[in-house]
Amino acid sequence: MNQTLAIIKPDATANGKAGQIVAQLESDGFKLTAARMLTMTRAQARSFYEVHRNRPFYDSLVAFMTSGPCIPLVLEAPDAVRRLRQVIGATDPAEAAPGTVRRLHAESRERNAIHGSDSAPNARREIGFFFAEWERLG
Repeated sequence: MNQTLAIIKPDATANGKAGQIVAQLESDGFKLTAARMLTMTRAQARSFYEVHRNRPFYDSLVAFMTSGPCIPLVLEAPDAVRRLRQVIGATDPAEAAPGTVRRLHAESRERNAIHGSDSAPNARREIGFFFAEWERLG
């Protein structure tokens, strides 16, 4: 089993979609091994998304991710990173496959309901950003 990180973003929590998203992830075979709800500080968001620092959307991403509560999740499944990327769908919900989290729950490319780690090394780093090892089950 592998682990990956998902974050239910502020748009989805504000719209009451968090429970539906978690239920969908579990029905797609993911085991939830850690979760918390928090509102990220500007410093936390800037640090977490540091990889995008030079991209034109960085400042708006930081502002969005600090706009309300989000829910980081540690998910476990075989080939977890790749599978989660399939289940959440393309960044733009208009381009996401039918039945994916983003197609069902996202508002736009920027307000896209969920984050998913894009590689195993990033998943390990991102999980460690939000959760101490003792906080994770499994």
